[in-house]
Amino acid sequence: MTNTTAATIDSLQSVSADEGDHHFFLNHLATVKVGAGGSDSGLALVEFVAPRGFGPPLHRHTEEDEMMYVLEGEIRIDLGGGDSTVASAGAAVTLPHGIPHTWQVLSDEARFLTVNAGRRHGPSFDRFVGALGTPTDPNALPDPIEIDPGHVARVCAEYGIEVLGPPPPPLD
Repeated sequence: MTNTTAATIDSLQSVSADEGDHHFFLNHLATVKVGAGGSDSGLALVEFVAPRGFGPPLHRHTEEDEMMYVLEGEIRIDLGGGDSTVASAGAAVTLPHGIPHTWQVLSDEARFLTVNAGRRHGPSFDRFVGALGTPTDPNALPDPIEIDPGHVARVCAEYGIEVLGPPPPPLD
């Protein structure tokens, strides 16, 4: 995407509340606020808004560490092996690279930030969002569409994310 309002970690910048690169991303809204640019750390900040029941497939990041900070709502984070925790507004969760995880929105909607960083041989998480997402208007969640799990797994693999299983089951 050539028209961007996202910052990069390469220099001192400020991004206002409504700015960033907005994408419909796996049936939720992802806004890249700060991209990795050419930094060695690969540090990126992405804001997400997701509806109740949404969750990504079970996966692990092979190179990048991830942190999640919940701004609004409630999210269950599953860490594989039956371990899980519920994170509400103000909670932070660390997800080191190599650790299988998934999550699911328990509230009507959740808004949260992810910070990804780490030595990497491939493109960073913010570029993954751009590759799998579709540029969009930031003011609304997308209408759900059918997602091709094979396509998602292929794109994930290109960006250092290994898909290990399906998304969480629907909530009651």
